Amino acid sequence: MNIETALKEAMAIDGATGAALVDYGSGMSLGTIGGGRGLDLEVAAAGNTEVVRAKLRTMSSLAINDEIEDILITLSGQYHIIRLLKTAGGQLFLYLVLDRERSNLALARHNLRNIERQMTL
Repeated sequence: MNIETALKEAMAIDGATGAALVDYGSGMSLGTIGGGRGLDLEVAAAGNTEVVRAKLRTMSSLAINDEIEDILITLSGQYHIIRLLKTAGGQLFLYLVLDRERSNLALARHNLRNIERQMTL
């Protein structure tokens, strides 16, 4: 599955309002879908790059030898899921924003894992 298809699949998840594929090495998004007023996905991509980098630095400082699957940020009206991708040599994450009232967090995480498994970059 290519980037465009992966992002469309992410937006098909119940409650999805925006999605992006982001290179956290550079902070640039490789693709976005959705968003709009109140959700600038380019700004979110750059900001969440810093979240990922900070967590990786902290894990390194603590000598935690493990991999991040997801980073979850809960807001009063939204869930933000950052799914780090296991790609050869890549530093990528899928970013998904969900409307909290219209989504099922466990199912959304499951669907993101399936999207990751099917992606080809």
